[in-house]
Amino acid sequence: MSEVSYRAATRIYPGTEQPAVDKLDLTIDDGEFLVLVGPSGSGKSTALRMLAGLEACDEGSIWIGDRDVTLVQPKDRDVAMVFQSYALYPHMTVAQNIGFPLKQQKVPRDEREKQVREAARILDLEEYLDRKPKQLSGGQRQRVAMGRAIVRHPQVFLMDEPLSNLDAKLRVQTRAELADLQARLGVTTVYVTHDQVEAMTMGHRVAILDYGVMQQCDTPGELYRHPANLFVAGFIGSPAMNIIPTVVEGDSVVFGSLRLPMDPAVAKVVAETGGDDLMIGVRPQGLTLGTDGMPTEVVVVEALGSETFVFSDIEHLGEPLRIRIRVDADQAVTRGDKSHVDVTGPVHVFGPDGKRLKTAEELEH
Repeated sequence: MSEVSYRAATRIYPGTEQPAVDKLDLTIDDGEFLVLVGPSGSGKSTALRMLAGLEACDEGSIWIGDRDVTLVQPKDRDVAMVFQSYALYPHMTVAQNIGFPLKQQKVPRDEREKQVREAARILDLEEYLDRKPKQLSGGQRQRVAMGRAIVRHPQVFLMDEPLSNLDAKLRVQTRAELADLQARLGVTTVYVTHDQVEAMTMGHRVAILDYGVMQQCDTPGELYRHPANLFVAGFIGSPAMNIIPTVVEGDSVVFGSLRLPMDPAVAKVVAETGGDDLMIGVRPQGLTLGTDGMPTEVVVVEALGSETFVFSDIEHLGEPLRIRIRVDADQAVTRGDKSHVDVTGPVHVFGPDGKRLKTAEELEH
């Protein structure tokens, strides 16, 4: 049993008043791949280091399985950490690097070599066992660091931005390999990244932190479709969601020259609390550029091959507003085009507190 639990876990660095991690309540299931994501300074790496025992837990507790490890030394927590810098010993071969934890544990040489070969087989490193780290590519070095973690057979893998030193193409390839490896090993894994694409493609669930506070933890699909608040809505999705101040007219919200009907449950809440300081959110994928809708002028075109993103100006509440729109790659669009924008995707409504108002369908579930 290697379930991990943060129970109101808090870390306050000396000389600061704002907690780096603030009352984190989070349970990670046995065998789950959980990604901690957020901007710089959000507390994600601190939360990981608290689990590793490298940072103190000033309040609350941390559990691995049925054991409270809050005050347990790092070496006794039965976790293995993979760092951003790989942390390989340059004078040792790949085999010696992978087998180093076993040597420290005084595992007999024959058994040590057997486990090293098995880890090398899993990671496709067998032909590199006699090489030194400087003779390897970045991706291969990262796999060696993974091998060193695997041979320990820990209860939990901890990974702190392990792909950030790789180039873009290798990062895509290696994240797929890591996700496949974790699925095959079935080891509970906590993975830290600042890259929301990495988080969404790898995690069974994703926990989003900001200023030490967890904003939402859910599956990638739920985070995308049902963001809890404005921060999550703006953070998840590339390019970012269009977040727009609005006013209410009857049961509709205003978006440029369009009047967008609110879900009945949302309209009820707005009627009860008033329609002041509302925001709406529409993803670029929920907008179309064509002959219907409100007038617009194209300002910037970003052609990505498989799709194109357009930055376009509209008039909203008497002021100019720039919005992002996704169009098909084969749709001809150029700067200066006069066109129209229509809404085809979901429109999220956020209250004055920044929280998204739930629809009738969500409330039923």
